[in-house]
Amino acid sequence: MPKGAVPHEGGVAFRVWAPHAKEVFVVGTFNAWDKAADPLTKQSDGWWSGDVTDAKVGDEYRYRIVSDRGEALKIDPYARKVTNSVGNGVILKAASTNPAPFTPSALNRMVIYELHVGTFGKRSNDGPGDLEGAIERLHYLRDLGVNAIEVMPLSEFPGGYSWGYNPAQIFAVESDYGTPASFRDFMTRAHELGMAVIVDVVYNHLGPDDLNLWRFDGWSENDKGGIYFYNDERAETPWGHTRPDYGRGEVRAFIRDNALMWIAEYGVDGLRLDATNHIRNRYGHGGPEGQLAEGWSLLQWINEEVHKVRPGALTIAEDMQDDASIVADLQDDGAGFNTQWDGRFVYEVRQALMATDDGERNLEAIRDVLLHRFGADAFARVVFTESHDEVANGKARVPQEVTPDDAGSWLAKKRSTLGAALVFTAPGVPMIFQGQEFLEDSWFRDDNPVDWSKKDRFAGILRLYRDLIRLRLNRDGNTGGLCGQSVDVYHLNADQKVIAYHRWDQAGPGDSVVTAANFSAEPRQDYRIGLPAEGKWLVRFNSDRKVYDSEFGDVGETPVTGEAQEYDGQPASGVVELAPYSAIILSQ
Repeated sequence: MPKGAVPHEGGVAFRVWAPHAKEVFVVGTFNAWDKAADPLTKQSDGWWSGDVTDAKVGDEYRYRIVSDRGEALKIDPYARKVTNSVGNGVILKAASTNPAPFTPSALNRMVIYELHVGTFGKRSNDGPGDLEGAIERLHYLRDLGVNAIEVMPLSEFPGGYSWGYNPAQIFAVESDYGTPASFRDFMTRAHELGMAVIVDVVYNHLGPDDLNLWRFDGWSENDKGGIYFYNDERAETPWGHTRPDYGRGEVRAFIRDNALMWIAEYGVDGLRLDATNHIRNRYGHGGPEGQLAEGWSLLQWINEEVHKVRPGALTIAEDMQDDASIVADLQDDGAGFNTQWDGRFVYEVRQALMATDDGERNLEAIRDVLLHRFGADAFARVVFTESHDEVANGKARVPQEVTPDDAGSWLAKKRSTLGAALVFTAPGVPMIFQGQEFLEDSWFRDDNPVDWSKKDRFAGILRLYRDLIRLRLNRDGNTGGLCGQSVDVYHLNADQKVIAYHRWDQAGPGDSVVTAANFSAEPRQDYRIGLPAEGKWLVRFNSDRKVYDSEFGDVGETPVTGEAQEYDGQPASGVVELAPYSAIILSQ
């Protein structure tokens, strides 16, 4: 049955779950906030319902819940729109559950751009950025070449500034960002420009501030949160006593319904579930003693339901526990996600980029993360060097970490772009974080907007990212192997800090791609590496090109000749030049 406020020809139907309430009333602008004018009727299952003939779309409302502990005015947990996190629900016209169709790119041909509306969509000096501001920059993302946008949480949170991982009302679009209509406009425009939209959702905890669900119907048996939350030690999370009760049917349905709302009512193309490790485990890690079996089954149920409603929808887990069961199929007792963030990749690559001494760069670890995968699918992982987590919480952007006093230095540019080359040539789904493509520095803050002046100041670096994205998606038809499942890291020189690897789908000209990377401050000249075939290998990309930065050297531009000389276990070999902290990409 419908939940929340549902308009119809004769008024509005209201339905709310409050099993311990003695009385429930709906109050609002339609009855001048009369406390007793519109009582709801209790059903046998703990739900209260009723019709209000005078209520209409646009009216504000709350539930007045009377319990043994007194009474409280509560926002509808299912409200699609609220005036703010401590305000009122707003009755909306029922949304279409059949948005315009859009087919996102397959995982092996997807590049994700993570953005935060409040800092990405900033247009004026007052308040945070908004969805309208973000819409104005969608053309920029299309021109950059990305084909999927991951939006940090959009659900209503306290105040106007937040990362969004403290949701107060998970069904309502953040009021400082705009309205449900604003987000639908964002969706429509992104799809018109050929970009999928993935929304970040937070189910591992709720709140903790402005938490309307806390003791929603007046009941609690201790100092915990009542009907929506665990009421024992399982409530504990790093964000307070706010873990939802994944074992209670109404709470499970509440979370499932929210996931389906984004898919069915807004037409989003995917969901990224935050900190799934804290849904399936009390501690977020560890052995059987912390496991939450009902949390695991909830993840399975969400994936099953999402893919039933929209088989092509994408679900992404942020689990970070290096667990292949997260992306294993449901029939194999897996959680059923399509892909997950790879914590090992980001950790090892950042370590290699940020080490102050070349001798500390661990190329064996780089080899291992290039080869790493979850199960059989190379694209069951998302690879990146920057995300909202990786550039905050005591960490900064890669250029800032490399040279803290000058994020625009030669060294910062060289090492950060070397990392970008790895992200776009490694097996996996590449992701970048807003501003990474033009050397955004410092650390991520919700009140510090993207510095768009850097787009012009570092126009060459922006071009480098465009070129990498173009190659990664094989838009010129000569790097098909970057969309393939296969990888062979066949050359590793731990002393001179050079690594080379082969990516392919079917192999052969236009398919086989070789990446060679120099992780040292010394140029490598007349340096021999193996090659998968004889003949001419063209330099499709060279991170040392002067067109990317005037301080770069154009070292390594010469085509490489594959000679009939076995080397590195390959049937042919050739001599390459590699500038300091640089990578080249070759294909035939």
